[in-house]
This record gives sequence, C-alpha cells and structure tokens, in this order.
Amino acid sequence: MNAITETGKVVLITGASSGIGEATARRLAAEGHRVYLGARRTERLGELAGQITAEGGSAAYQRLDVTVAGDMRAFVAAARERFGRVDVMVNNAGVMPLSPIEALKVDEWDRMLDVNVRGVLYGIAAALPVMKEQGGGHVVNIASVGAYEVSPTAAVYCATKFAVRAISEGLRQESAGDIRVSLVSPGVTESELADSISDPAAREAMKTYRSVALPASAIADAIAYAISQPAEIDVNEIVVRPVASAQ
Repeated sequence: MNAITETGKVVLITGASSGIGEATARRLAAEGHRVYLGARRTERLGELAGQITAEGGSAAYQRLDVTVAGDMRAFVAAARERFGRVDVMVNNAGVMPLSPIEALKVDEWDRMLDVNVRGVLYGIAAALPVMKEQGGGHVVNIASVGAYEVSPTAAVYCATKFAVRAISEGLRQESAGDIRVSLVSPGVTESELADSISDPAAREAMKTYRSVALPASAIADAIAYAISQPAEIDVNEIVVRPVASAQ
C-alpha cells in the first residue's frame, strides 16, 4: 500500500463493512486517500481499518446507521474533526430484499426506502454544508442498473434506485460550480446484498441472475476514477456491468 500523500482526499464511505464499501476503502487508501468508514458492524470496520493502517494507509471508523439523521451528522462531524475536512462522501449503504409486490412485505419496503433513499439524503444533508463551507467537495452515490430498468420482484428496490438517480441529477444541477456529483450504477456484483432476500421464489431466481458477477473491486475502480479527475471535470454517471450480462 502506498504511503499517504499530501494530495490525498478525505473520503467518507457508508456501508463500508463489506462488498463495494470495503473494496472502495482498500482501493482508495492504497492510492493515498484518508478513508473514514461507517457501518453498523463495528467489528468488521475495526478489522478493515486495522489492515489498512498496517499496510501504510490512513483509516478510521465509526458505527453508523444511515437511517438515523443524527448518526450521519455525527459521522461527518467526527471525520472532519479527525482529518480537518470532508472531500468525498460515498453513499454506498444499501439493502435489496426483493419480493413480488403481491407478497406485501411492507416492512421490507420501508427498510429499502429508509436505507436506500433516506440514507443517501441524510448523507448529502450532513456532508453538503461542510463541502460548501470549505469551497468544494464530491458526492458519490451508489445506485444500480436497477436505476434504469425494472424487473419482477424488484419494483420497490428499483424505485429506490431510480430515486437515487433523480436525487443525484438534481443535486448536480443545483450545485454546479463547486460540488461534483457522481452516480455509480453497478450491475450484478459480488456482495452480501442478496442475503437479505426473504421471499423464497425471489431468492431462488437471484441465484441464476447472480451467476455472472463483477468483483466488488470493479466498482471501487469506477469510484476511484470518478474522484481522481481534475477539479474542473465532473464524471456524472458510470454504469458497470459484467460483459456476459444481458441485463
């Protein structure tokens, strides 16, 4: 892992305990960025931060529930206190308990709305004032190919990702000139996302759908590309799919 550089950014990552969040933390720390990690599973965060630090990087962490606005504000404030600024907010935390609408899994719908939509909004609300005050920043929202298409059992999940896409575009238009906004939309990616599917039919269908999957590092690469661009360049949308995927 590379030593920390003076040009390294302070990058906050939600959902950092596994999957895309973990891979992004490792990739960006290796490039000399200082990463601040948030998730509910603090044991995993501690292990990850320890590994990054042992390899010469800079990482710290804090327990974070993205569905609680106060948690998110505290997360951003703690990162700023530790590192002095907030350059990039990666709103990565997400859940995907797929089911047919007629199954009426209302609690799961609420959970998706809370994590996938409110979690992103709370991240923006916490980070944006800091970024405005310091004269710049970059919001990276992780969506999905589900932000562009809808499939059976995924209507509510896709609705949340369509929302993230709309929020990202609105923020980009409103913030032109000082805040960069990137939407990164992964296709099927190796992660624990499908573990939350309780509906038996949807879980079985997902096994076939996820038979060809990207490594989480591929999405980390896309995020690294977006934040590495010169200040005058804003990479607005990146869609990353496996070559063999028709979806």
